[in-house]
Amino acid sequence: MESYVLITGATGGLGKAFAVECAYRGWNLFLTDLSEEHLCCFATSLMNTYAVRVIYSPCDLTDAAERQKLLSHIRSCNISFSALINVAGLDYEGLFSDRSPEQIRTLIRLNIEANLEITAEILKLRNRIKPFRIINVASLAAYYSMPLKAMYAASKRFLLSFSMALREELRPYGVTVTTLCPAGLPTTPECIKAIERQGFAGIITTKNVGYVAAKTIDHALKGHAVYIPGKLNQLLRFFSSFIPSVVITRFIGSRWQRAGENKLQKPEHLIWNLWRKTEGVT
Repeated sequence: MESYVLITGATGGLGKAFAVECAYRGWNLFLTDLSEEHLCCFATSLMNTYAVRVIYSPCDLTDAAERQKLLSHIRSCNISFSALINVAGLDYEGLFSDRSPEQIRTLIRLNIEANLEITAEILKLRNRIKPFRIINVASLAAYYSMPLKAMYAASKRFLLSFSMALREELRPYGVTVTTLCPAGLPTTPECIKAIERQGFAGIITTKNVGYVAAKTIDHALKGHAVYIPGKLNQLLRFFSSFIPSVVITRFIGSRWQRAGENKLQKPEHLIWNLWRKTEGVT
């Protein structure tokens, strides 16, 4: 039975980067995303370029019935999996009080429900002869409470916590779980605009998606628990752990508010800014 790598959100910026990197390494792929047309074109390109097998199936992962159809189709293909890369995710930026009930349900369904359901089912279809790798795409936001991105950050924190626990549960069975926690990624026009609105801080914490995908797979193959791309982002995470969470939350809120008003932040080091607020320095 042939082994495949399942990638959700496969035609988005990061999903494409993961698919290309996997195909470059000679791995067969099973891709899913919303658009059948985009999946078809992308799958054909990958097969022609890298001579790997690519199966695809469109699915709206926020719809429980469609998820069941996707999983039924996967089971009918009579294939096993060597890896699962959960990329699909959603973010709404702005006040939580402005979110509609449908937006709230959609984010939870995609960022949490779909991830857990797909993971549970694909684990049953894993190739048990060799190690099985799971990569869950969270965010550096998983480490912080983020005003104006409250639901997104909370959902990514859930995913990080779940991944760490699942990793320990599955460790005796040759399964590893690696959580990717990137800062800015220029994956869509909206993401690029958000990075630009943050000015200098957004630029210096942003990483190329191809680089991130390749390095994440390297870390997953080594069995690492978490990967934060970029030395600066790793340092930000380390030093911010010494600052009270209420101070960080207030700083992040004011920073995102300024970004939303298109006011570029001065090119000062973020930790320096945090320290000034903690010490009451003006």
